[in-house]
Amino acid sequence: MGRSLGRRLRELGWKIGAVVTRSEPSARKAVRSIGAGRAHAFLTRQVLAAQVILIATPDRCVAEIATELARIGAEELNGKIVLHTSGSLDSSVLDPVKQCGAAVGSMHPLQSFSGVAVPQLEGKVFAIEGDVAAVRVARNISRGFGAIPVHIERSNKPLYHAAGAMAAGCILALLEAATQLMTATGMKRREAVRALLPLTRQVLENFERLGPRAAWTGPLSRKDHNVVAAHMDAMHDMPQEFIAAYGAVNRLAARVLAQDSDKMLAELEKVVVGKKTKVKATGGQA
Repeated sequence: MGRSLGRRLRELGWKIGAVVTRSEPSARKAVRSIGAGRAHAFLTRQVLAAQVILIATPDRCVAEIATELARIGAEELNGKIVLHTSGSLDSSVLDPVKQCGAAVGSMHPLQSFSGVAVPQLEGKVFAIEGDVAAVRVARNISRGFGAIPVHIERSNKPLYHAAGAMAAGCILALLEAATQLMTATGMKRREAVRALLPLTRQVLENFERLGPRAAWTGPLSRKDHNVVAAHMDAMHDMPQEFIAAYGAVNRLAARVLAQDSDKMLAELEKVVVGKKTKVKATGGQA
């Protein structure tokens, strides 16, 4: 993310100063990717030459970076803007530099970063919150990218990030699980992906165009609970997480998509109870 945002900022005419990463080689690589800046393998006072400091590290490192930045910067941070790009953390994690007089904020692009190429940011949402001066800079940056700045209340950052994780990482896990189920039938992986991706894309397009309930497809949408049970039976040789996830996702679908969610959840519970009774009757393990 740091390399991608740095490059886009440079293309917009921003002057890039110190580029700090965990090692000299990675810092030099980041500078080459950005197309400007000076590489540093540790946090240096040279970052204090910038009016805007952007922290694009894993969430677990942000507090440590803020503390170290406050230690080396002290009163020199007064009047500067410090932003972090974490989706789950709010600007309060930057309190050490705020106590030194900096305006702090968070600016999170709702976009996946592969590290391979610079993604398009036009039309993407940037969740922003923090001090007035920091928010103003974050809005200018996001609008410069052609993105859409959206204010998120500080207390809602974890919920916002959970939504993004569900729409991206969780969807990927489900698609990979479906691919493995398909290859378990004897289909080659490339064939499985080729079969499943158009199906997934079509559902997403219908979701956007028609809404969630009109886009809903599959046996549960048709109340074919026996088919759901057959699916779970067919997964008996797969790792237990497959059956658990399938059951959990069906219950979630019933809750968020069904007209009468309580009734459908009760029907799904009968399926689970019926399976347990069947296993017990045949002497197996539930």
